[in-house]
Amino acid sequence: MNKRFLTILIVALTGMLFLTVGALTATEKQAVPDEVTLKNKGYKKDKKGSVKLSHKKHNVDYKIACTECHHVFKDGKNVWKEGDHVDKCSKCHDPKKKKDKTLKLQNAYHKNCKNCHKALLKEDKPTGPFKKCNKCHAKKKK
Repeated sequence: MNKRFLTILIVALTGMLFLTVGALTATEKQAVPDEVTLKNKGYKKDKKGSVKLSHKKHNVDYKIACTECHHVFKDGKNVWKEGDHVDKCSKCHDPKKKKDKTLKLQNAYHKNCKNCHKALLKEDKPTGPFKKCNKCHAKKKK
């Protein structure tokens, strides 16, 4: 009887170990890159080159909250929180057309980035470019 009980216990503990490892692997955090390249994929006409954004500089050095850029709206409220999965912006922001109240991709990028940089300038704080396209966009490869 003791041998049978010990066998059942070992099988149960082994099963729990596999379940725990599976759960921990499934909830593994998404890697956060130091630099992000915003590419112009899907636009009707691609006029400008891509934009490189220092994620680390914005988040760590300038202490900009993740929710300033990352969002998931439910009932008009941003319910995204740090640690949640980050989808590509184009999942909701279509590069070709506005959907309901959701801005086109380019307009969403410009509104978020340019408005933030303008607000910092008004507060006499150091800021990035927002007036000339080539200050953010890389020279387009032909």
